[in-house]
Amino acid sequence: MTAALTSADDRPVSFMNEIAPILTKAGCNAGVCHAKAGNGQNGFQLSLLGFEPQEDYEHLAKEARGRRLFAGSPDQSLLLQKASGRLPHGGGVRLNATSNEYALIREWIKQGAPFDAADAPTLVSFAVEPDHATLARKSETPLHAVARYSDGTIRDVTAMALYETNDVAMAEVTPGGVVKVMDISGNVAVMVRYQGRVAVFSASVPLGAPVDSLPPSKNFIDDQAFANLRVIGVPPSPVCDDSTFIRRVTLDVAGRLPTEEEVSSFLASNEPDKRDQWIDTLLRSTDYADFFAGKWTATLKNRRDDASDTIANFAFHAWVRDSLLANKPYDQFVRELLAATGTVIGNPPVAWYKRVKEPKQQLEDVAQLFLGVRMQCAQCHHHPFERWSQDDYYSLGAFFTQVGRKPSATRGEDLIFHKRGVATATNIKTGIALRPAALGDKLPEIAPDEDPRLKLADWMRSPENPFFAKALVNRYWKHFFHRGLIEPEDDIRDTNPPTNPALLDALAKSFIASGFDMKELVRAITRSQTYQLSELPNEYNLVDRQNYSRYYPRRLQAEVLLDAIDQLAGSQTDFASLPPGTRAIALPDNSYNRSSPFLRVFGRPEGESVCECERVQSSSLAQSLHLINSADIKSKLATAGGRAERLAKADTPPELKVRELYLAAFAREPRANELQTAVAYLNEPRVDANGSTVETQQANRENFQDLIWALINSKEFLFNH
Repeated sequence: MTAALTSADDRPVSFMNEIAPILTKAGCNAGVCHAKAGNGQNGFQLSLLGFEPQEDYEHLAKEARGRRLFAGSPDQSLLLQKASGRLPHGGGVRLNATSNEYALIREWIKQGAPFDAADAPTLVSFAVEPDHATLARKSETPLHAVARYSDGTIRDVTAMALYETNDVAMAEVTPGGVVKVMDISGNVAVMVRYQGRVAVFSASVPLGAPVDSLPPSKNFIDDQAFANLRVIGVPPSPVCDDSTFIRRVTLDVAGRLPTEEEVSSFLASNEPDKRDQWIDTLLRSTDYADFFAGKWTATLKNRRDDASDTIANFAFHAWVRDSLLANKPYDQFVRELLAATGTVIGNPPVAWYKRVKEPKQQLEDVAQLFLGVRMQCAQCHHHPFERWSQDDYYSLGAFFTQVGRKPSATRGEDLIFHKRGVATATNIKTGIALRPAALGDKLPEIAPDEDPRLKLADWMRSPENPFFAKALVNRYWKHFFHRGLIEPEDDIRDTNPPTNPALLDALAKSFIASGFDMKELVRAITRSQTYQLSELPNEYNLVDRQNYSRYYPRRLQAEVLLDAIDQLAGSQTDFASLPPGTRAIALPDNSYNRSSPFLRVFGRPEGESVCECERVQSSSLAQSLHLINSADIKSKLATAGGRAERLAKADTPPELKVRELYLAAFAREPRANELQTAVAYLNEPRVDANGSTVETQQANRENFQDLIWALINSKEFLFNH
């Protein structure tokens, strides 16, 4: 193996294989430096991360009247003077004047700064050694980056490669490729980049605790999840109790709290499979369809910007909801959406083309939402973390260039149709017209009278497709576990590996084998012991955030929380143009956010992006203040005929009334101390501002309002756990 950085000699120095990687390692072609859009810093422009070495050479050697390089006296070259700090440089010192890198650039300039000869060796493959290791906590290991060239030579390019960890809390990596893991157990990866190629090193960091007692596996999910816990030595929490389970799964599948009657019946049942039966009950309910329709219509941009959007929004939402209720196979759902033609009245999925009008928007949204691939970067340059090029970007966009539209009889709505002709998209950089091509796959030539979108849908649903099934199961996994097997959930790439690859593969294979059955996927996830683990950590898994050794609590979504408050308080939120009693999870579009301070404060998405990150799940001071003292919450507590008034009037013991509230709010019986405290408060006489005793009925009503208010503001209520 020959070294990439050698002392100066008579051999030609390669610009592509040696100089360009040095510039990349030094950060010269990073986005914040000379690879900025436009002219780069001070007019010196390089391609992002050196993906276009021929262009970089032109900018470096021929622009600015050749002042950047001076073959007669290499050390006086502007490139070296600025990079070494001998002249003022906004980027600071990037090269030490005594380094091998400096010497190599100096020698190249001395040789006349030539570009590589036509027969010069080119990079064939790139790898990191080792590509996987098991590391003890607080240990380190060196990586070796290896490049193989067309002339058969192999070079150690460790010093010129770039390194980046996917979890800085778990590991850090030095510029020289030494990985140092921290005190957190789990799986971590390091992306290694060199000359437009990437490789990945992954490490398992065991905790090393004994994993002697595991819940019995119920399906393939448990097999893979528990196998990983054994490898990393993290014992899981026990399976949660029935009260926790029914509340958790009802919120996750149906987007609502279970009623006190449902809870009482479930807790009283001795059926061994009652959990599985309850999951099936939820999946048959309209609540499931309402809840997941909201999830899908938000990411599919079912947004109302004008009153004329109403018909399309309602029709599209109804189509999504009905598809979920009927359990339409996922591949069919996607196919009907992508290849939609006609009018929104006759074929509601065409409403998607109302919001996503341009081929580039269509390809980017389809790639991110249905394939888990972010293509936006490749529009202008090679993707910095992936293999996708500009040709890949425009070839994917070519599937949508034959989408035609013309005004329909419905105001503001177009008729969508397939324009006959050869589908092509032009690469704006090269000017080459490209035929439709799927990511990484060539498809047979598409006849002018064939709709390319149907060919795209066929490719997507193929069992060999490496993206389609994985993107969906990873997205749904995050819905139920608060963290995807790949994070972000819509950024699937080799350089962003899953925390449990075997589990992701098993989920995808099962989903394909089921005929892309979304209900069956939900059923498999929620029936698993992994999903049903307690949220309470043991002494070993408190810091675990990626191995699913326990359930990770999360705040209720805006719509779910609003409905939950209404359900507990016995109140109702009315929405314009919708029947009384319509729940927040069933709202068809974003327009209702404007009329609901609650939905705005708690982060209901506006449907402007396919990224689920648009939904705000973090807590804020505004949210706390809204729950504590907003007029909205006060009016719900004081609703005429609401739960507080009904309980105040009921001729039943206060203990039973408190029990009802706890079953409704937490799906459990009150503990002895909770019951004692609540009953004592309810029996406590109230006095007004003047110190006068408040009338008994009013006092009872206000005491129940206070108790419900306290339950609403508890973490146990606000979080799914």
